[in-house]
Amino acid sequence: MDKIHAIITGVGGYLPEYVLNNEELARMVDTTDEWIMTRIGIKERRLLNQEGLGTSYMARKAVKQLLTKTKTNPDEVDCVIVATTTPDYKFPTVSSIVVGKCGMHNAHCIDMAAACCGFLYAMDTAASMIESGRYRKIVVCGADKMSSIVDYTDRATCPIFGDGAGAVMVEPSTEDLGWKDSLLRADGLGFPYLHLIAGGSAVPSSHYTIDNKMQYIHQEGRAVYKHAVTNMSDVSVKIAERNGLEGEGINWVLPHQANLRIIEAVVNRLQIPMERVMVNIGRYGNTSAACMPLCLMDYEKQLKKGDNIILTAFGAGFTWGAAYMKWAYGE
Repeated sequence: MDKIHAIITGVGGYLPEYVLNNEELARMVDTTDEWIMTRIGIKERRLLNQEGLGTSYMARKAVKQLLTKTKTNPDEVDCVIVATTTPDYKFPTVSSIVVGKCGMHNAHCIDMAAACCGFLYAMDTAASMIESGRYRKIVVCGADKMSSIVDYTDRATCPIFGDGAGAVMVEPSTEDLGWKDSLLRADGLGFPYLHLIAGGSAVPSSHYTIDNKMQYIHQEGRAVYKHAVTNMSDVSVKIAERNGLEGEGINWVLPHQANLRIIEAVVNRLQIPMERVMVNIGRYGNTSAACMPLCLMDYEKQLKKGDNIILTAFGAGFTWGAAYMKWAYGE
């Protein structure tokens, strides 16, 4: 029997219309375009600013576009996995809302929380499900409304994040393509450096937590930067080496879009020129779990069947990882 491989067969995405650029942000908080560009590399970011709309709105927009592009009947989808850190509600899940809004009557659903590493974790899970032979079509969506947990008076965090959603269709193939290998890691050391304290079972929301802005992201940038560069670089080199990939053998690197300096440090370790790196952080900012599928959406027309892609991400926890994928379509 031929080996089953999990391949991406289509990409969709959604970005809110409202653009918050550095000039406008500088009127809200003590920062400048030069400061942001020098330290982070972000020029603008998209925000979902309509009242009453959450992450599920962007996710279902991305998924509906994906279904249209791939000409997929919603009833053919077996499972929807949504990677997110900003669900609309504690329950029900974002994925269950997406399933309902998109009319997927035969699908079950999973929300996956691994912060900025969420899409990588979700893709690896979907690949294993496809390779089992039990599933034919799985939608993997990364979606986050980061503006809902950002304090726009905190110059250390508010320039970094944006909102968005991206989705991919994962299907089986007997061709030697698709998801080939992965190294996913976590160490639990990141809690002091990157967290959101209030709103969970340990610290329920209260007047005290709101008065002390505990419902917003807290990040210690230097510590996160150091761990991100080291861990993303190490795991990317390992995944490349164990699959015999080096230099020209790597067609593309798809890194999480956290910080342009982090991206440059990681690809420098891989000895890959920046023209072979998928980058859109300047236009969208860090959209957390949505970063990777939105990059695939932006670069889709440049990708060719058989291209070797190294994916790598780092998120709160700490969580991190890298994967090797051989692209499945394109001229």
